[in-house]
Amino acid sequence: MGKLKLFLKKTFTAVTIMVVPHSKVKPIKIKVPAIGLISCFFLSIVGAGYIVSTGVNTLEYYGMRRKLSYFSTQFTELKTVMHSLKKADAEFARLLSHKSKKAILLEAENENPGAIDIDLLKKQVDETIQSVVEIRSYISDQKNTYRATPIGWPLKGVISSEFGIREHPVSGKHIQHTGIDIRTPIGTPVKATADGIVSFSGWHYNNGNIVVLEHGYGFTTVYAHNKQNYVKVGQRVARGETIGISGITGNATGPHLHYEVWNKGRYVNPATFLKDIL
Repeated sequence: MGKLKLFLKKTFTAVTIMVVPHSKVKPIKIKVPAIGLISCFFLSIVGAGYIVSTGVNTLEYYGMRRKLSYFSTQFTELKTVMHSLKKADAEFARLLSHKSKKAILLEAENENPGAIDIDLLKKQVDETIQSVVEIRSYISDQKNTYRATPIGWPLKGVISSEFGIREHPVSGKHIQHTGIDIRTPIGTPVKATADGIVSFSGWHYNNGNIVVLEHGYGFTTVYAHNKQNYVKVGQRVARGETIGISGITGNATGPHLHYEVWNKGRYVNPATFLKDIL
């Protein structure tokens, strides 16, 4: 009991703190219990620890936030890839259900035999027109209606399939034939039927090598199944100029040229423009 009284007495013993200013002002004396100084020292240590702990937690919070943002972005990209893979898987399943390449090609042919997929090809042509300045300039500056109108045969030969509804020789279906087929030996020169500029020259799935010419005034001509194309995108050609040679590329039963004329994006009968001037 005596030791406790002695401890409490020392604890509450006044301690004088003297503040001595560097001037003529008298020193200031402050009396506080010893327990007060001990408490202030303890609280300062606790406060410093709290501030350090809070700072560490804040840094960890922002670090976790950055990681969460990164993983969220990765998850979104993964969902997009998975969606694309599912679509591709469904398409592969559809193709594999045919069990053979021949069956796949036959289905494509039966959907619209002898016709070019105008929507897909027009999309490719439009993309090329937008990317090749020379084509846009040519179309906007074209003023000669006569030079822009397709006239004459694109090559020497005999029409083997007319424009319009025809019966497919394999499926027996009656389907629109969007151009005319001109039977001719392989290697026959294919010529432009009007002045124009090349908006497409390349391979177009079951139609083989194709050349598409823009003539202005809404006219476009298409030359398909070529053995070889002699022109490239952006090149200007004149009526009667050779743009390729005929062949049997793509899904064709014999050597011929599939020739189409479009007017303002619509199929028209090429026979209307056939005149023996070439």
